[in-house]
Amino acid sequence: MIEGSVGQVRKKLPIGIENFEEFSSEDFYYADKTLFIKELLQNWGKVNLFTRPRRFGKSLNMSMLKCFFEIGRDPAPFEGLKIAREKELCEKYMGKLPVISISLKSVDGLKYDSALASLKTVIGNEAGRFRFLRDSAKLDENDKNSYNQLVNVEVKGSSKYTMSDDTLVDSLKTLSLLLEKHYGQKAILLIDEYDVPLDKAFQAGYYDEMVSFIRNLLGNALKTNDSLYFAVLTGCLRISKESIFTGLNNLKVHTISDVRYDEYFGFTDADVDALLEFYGLSSYKEIIRDWYDGYRFGDTDVYCPWDVINYCDELLAAPGTPPKNYWANTSGNSLILRLLEKADQTTKDEVEELLNGGKITKRVRQELTYRDIEDSVGNVWSVLYATGYLTGRYMDQADADIFSLWLPNGEIHKVFYDLVEGWFLEVTRSDTERINRFCAAFPAGDAETIQEMLSDYLWDSISVRDTAVRKNMKENFYHGMLLGLLRSQGSWRVKSNAEAGEGYSDISIQTPDRTGIVIELKYADDGNLQKACGEALKQIEEKKYAEGMKRWGTKKILKYGIAFYEKECMVVMA
Repeated sequence: MIEGSVGQVRKKLPIGIENFEEFSSEDFYYADKTLFIKELLQNWGKVNLFTRPRRFGKSLNMSMLKCFFEIGRDPAPFEGLKIAREKELCEKYMGKLPVISISLKSVDGLKYDSALASLKTVIGNEAGRFRFLRDSAKLDENDKNSYNQLVNVEVKGSSKYTMSDDTLVDSLKTLSLLLEKHYGQKAILLIDEYDVPLDKAFQAGYYDEMVSFIRNLLGNALKTNDSLYFAVLTGCLRISKESIFTGLNNLKVHTISDVRYDEYFGFTDADVDALLEFYGLSSYKEIIRDWYDGYRFGDTDVYCPWDVINYCDELLAAPGTPPKNYWANTSGNSLILRLLEKADQTTKDEVEELLNGGKITKRVRQELTYRDIEDSVGNVWSVLYATGYLTGRYMDQADADIFSLWLPNGEIHKVFYDLVEGWFLEVTRSDTERINRFCAAFPAGDAETIQEMLSDYLWDSISVRDTAVRKNMKENFYHGMLLGLLRSQGSWRVKSNAEAGEGYSDISIQTPDRTGIVIELKYADDGNLQKACGEALKQIEEKKYAEGMKRWGTKKILKYGIAFYEKECMVVMA
């Protein structure tokens, strides 16, 4: 039996679990967010849109709403949770309403028609949960025919639905009407990841068609639907009203800058303390805070729950495991690369300020279309804020769009760092004449040219200088940059931190003519480049780094000490 820190049977960590009922049925650990239900009902909105970054619990909260409100659901999953103490509310609402719940995260396709087919599958499968409507005494033949159009498939057992595009665009409204007729109660509509089809359509080139369709689908379901009790939508971005919510006057939008509901998505500090105590991992609190905290939702500091849960899982298996990047994904990374590709010198300076622990001031547009993202660097900043790659708060009471922005934590800092390094190397390697001249100076013993050209590269790059960044991390930045430049020479044997002599040299090279090059790098915290170069050369001698190169059969060996300080450098050859 596996036990927690106070003797209880240890609950399983819910990695990737989005079905609320599984937390009780399969005994997963749950950070109680059930008072979200109470606040949602108290702050009544006919249509509620919550925008949060991915992996902050949106889908789980939607599953919780479905489990709480839907007619016929077992109340057992809520036993012992905070919402169960709200007796009157539970008596009035728990298990009392029909619920239509769909997720659009899987709606994808290289072409518009295939994306619509995917959407038909999602809605057809949801409609299929209500097959009792075929036999309902409350529905007439026309109603039952309307239902059959939602669930009919080409072949029995197939998931390829035959509903027409016109049937699809009315599908959510039609299903709401049928459920109200059957139950005598208006329906709740839950739409998770509502913006994913638009993102996929934008990437695949059928954005205008998908915008038009989603606008009509949501307009019918949310605007002209007398059978709707209330609706909740979630997504990463707040898509502009003019784009898909035209004419929808009953929409309440709750973004990450809003105070309401700020504690119900993500883990609060108290949530993390409780989880770590339960699993006996409290000693890792500072590491977890540095790497996975730092998001600002309204007035609350928030951790990314996906990160915390995954890291705790690794710690339970192997105590002392260093923190990793669990959250950042390809789509978000492409946004950062888009920012760098569009960057003028001002933008480069701003990225550098962020990497160095600083803050930048930007006008944040919290209502965009996907096409807007391409229009300006400013819009990219806005999307990076909305998707969790930046965090911040508004600065001016007179203008709520002016934000102070910063990198939330160590994980995102590393993502930016790695992408900046890769972007820089890609840009510099495209100028083959320049990079070949730079590399040729090393076997030629031309320290002056190396220093001059390396200085130019530093000014083109984005440096890490902040005192909060550990010295070895600063050295790693310059190490990675120089290593990338030298590896452009395909015929060179270039090793990083390779075993040589009594230790590991930063960079060692053997050229085709059997010239050996040993390079040791230092970051001069005090700005004394000459001293740092001397220390580098001294280390080469004391550690006998050149000895290992002799075993490679080199004819001559050149030794370089290179020191960096912010965007300055010095190169000294022994």
